Amino acid sequence: MRTIVKFLLPISLAFLYLSCFHPTSPERENLPPNTTMANIPKDGDTLFALVTLHWDGEDYDGYIVKYQYRYITYHLTKGDSIIKDWEETDKTSLTIPFESSDEINLQKFQVRAVDNDGAVDPTPAEKVFYTLKATPPVTKISYPSNNQTFFAIEQTTDWWRGILLTYKAKDQDGEVVEYAWSVDNGPWHWTPDTSTYIPPSEFKGPLEGEHTIKVISRDNTNLVDPIGDSIKIKLIIPKFDKDILIIDDTDEKNFPSGIKAPDDSVDAFYSRVFGTTDQIDIAKGEIITRDIIGRYKLIVWHADDKPTIRPKAITQYTDTLKDYLSVGGNLLVSGWRIMRSFAWRQNFPAFFEPTSFVGEFLHVISVDETSIIGDFTLAAGAGSFNSISVDSVKLANVFPYYGKLGEIDLILQRAGFARPIYTYQNQLNSQFWYYRGRVIGIVYYGTVYNVAVLGFPLYFMKEDEVKLFANNLLLSFKIK
Repeated sequence: MRTIVKFLLPISLAFLYLSCFHPTSPERENLPPNTTMANIPKDGDTLFALVTLHWDGEDYDGYIVKYQYRYITYHLTKGDSIIKDWEETDKTSLTIPFESSDEINLQKFQVRAVDNDGAVDPTPAEKVFYTLKATPPVTKISYPSNNQTFFAIEQTTDWWRGILLTYKAKDQDGEVVEYAWSVDNGPWHWTPDTSTYIPPSEFKGPLEGEHTIKVISRDNTNLVDPIGDSIKIKLIIPKFDKDILIIDDTDEKNFPSGIKAPDDSVDAFYSRVFGTTDQIDIAKGEIITRDIIGRYKLIVWHADDKPTIRPKAITQYTDTLKDYLSVGGNLLVSGWRIMRSFAWRQNFPAFFEPTSFVGEFLHVISVDETSIIGDFTLAAGAGSFNSISVDSVKLANVFPYYGKLGEIDLILQRAGFARPIYTYQNQLNSQFWYYRGRVIGIVYYGTVYNVAVLGFPLYFMKEDEVKLFANNLLLSFKIK
């Protein structure tokens, strides 16, 4: 018995060894997958260039991991063709923009499945159809306008984000899906948005000077506007090398009947008060440009007549003033019913949008005005600002004022961080006692710019007291 065991054991070990290194049957060869396409759209259909296609795959000895697709375009009028490279996807349906630059285009779409062993369907599924010519979009720049001038500085701030650019596009046979902008032939920046701010780093060469902005767009058939739109703009770096510029928006012809004051006397008043002869007189047709105002640390804008027929000219320069303030300028706005010009067609009390020039930059949200009857005698100062009395001599025997002022702006609500510096005062026995103590002047001290707004005309206030106010304002604005 032991002899039999000793004899069989070596034979069993030999069979075991041979079975480990020599399979009993050969490994089966991997079969390639198969691909099929849905019958929508039908072969031979004529379609728009944006086509949705569906397909599926099967693998008898594994599973499908992805698909590869491409298309070949035959331009039937031009006589040439375009062969796209194979692309990969894990989806079984795609909406594909087919190249369709000819009047009629024959499209041969091919798709093939790939299985888990990497085998590719050797006979891709195909669909053949036609597409009509697709037209590219047309792009237009909405803002800025050609040859417009802007202030610019080397770095963006909370108030100056760069040059605002807005644009739009139309596509006759499709949908615009993307836009691109370029500056000075630099790289294209693609975005789905229709507006952007161009930072100073995008402008080539010296920042100050002329620059070219271009815009194009792409539609949902991947056609790009071949022409686009372009404009030239001029950038000015503010120098702020001078102190004060006075802008005369006062039309002496609109003074109430009985007040005789030639333009020269008003000009001389402001020159004495602010110690400068640098003035721009709007009534004389003198032009306000960024080249000029960008040299001054402070603009004093006065409109001391009562607007009757049309709003004051300041309403035409809000974009310029916003630009000036955003890069570090300072502004004083004062006048008779000056807020009326900004709310020309509104009933009072008037309200201003927080994003408007008045709301965002002058920091005034709502205003009202006092009676036309002369009642205002004193602007009571707050903090470092002195009180300013009405110059009754200039208004003596003038109906309905008789030495006092009426129609003074009451600042009912101001924006954040603006503080009151002047309040309304009248005689103790006045019938308009309820105006007393209301805010008529504010100041805003910001990280980039400072602004003060007075709801009364300085020319009709006592000159010595106005001089003291001007000195205090310059000190608070750190101009002196």
